[in-house]
Amino acid sequence: MGIVADAWSWLGTGANWAGEGGVWHRLGEHVYVSGVALLLACAVALPLGLGLGHLGRGGALAVNVSNVGRAIPVFAVLALFMVSPLRNAGYVPTVIALVLFAVPPLLTNAYVGMREVDRAVVEAARGMGMSGGQVFRKVELPLARPLVMTGLRSAAVQVVATATIAAMVGQGGLGRIITAGFNTYDTPQVVAGALLVALLALVVELVLVGADRLLGRRA
Repeated sequence: MGIVADAWSWLGTGANWAGEGGVWHRLGEHVYVSGVALLLACAVALPLGLGLGHLGRGGALAVNVSNVGRAIPVFAVLALFMVSPLRNAGYVPTVIALVLFAVPPLLTNAYVGMREVDRAVVEAARGMGMSGGQVFRKVELPLARPLVMTGLRSAAVQVVATATIAAMVGQGGLGRIITAGFNTYDTPQVVAGALLVALLALVVELVLVGADRLLGRRA
């Protein structure tokens, strides 16, 4: 309990929140990197997963290929980028590594969610004269929403937690608080940084749960 109390004391010190190395600045960097990576992953995975699920073709192959990314350590990908021409490209290597990490759950859940929609409901909608686009927007997508949002929440939490690796290659984010604590043998700072990452992941999870419920009411 002493370490936890010391960590709370560290968080309660105003000087640790100010300046370029402070919590607010590192939090902004962390949110920026995580947000960009998640948006790019959504832009790649969701249209592909939803489209293939709607068509019912090629989805299994796409999911299996994307799942290869689960077997590749994110830090290994980042390390490879660090010895490539992209090493001086700012956050680009970190964002690419996080996108590769986030695509599998997004793509898998989007595809499975669309394929698990009751085919009888789809055929009934088509029998009522709905076009393929109308069936997609008004029938399949609302029914697939729970699984799609589950994949989004999983990817978002994983990205927020994994974005700490940016500090391993000298970039920003809350991971810098943790690595700075390791470098100075300051265990309370290490614990405080870990608590901040966990709290941010929890907040992101709650925000997405709230958004899912709001979308459910509108649907």
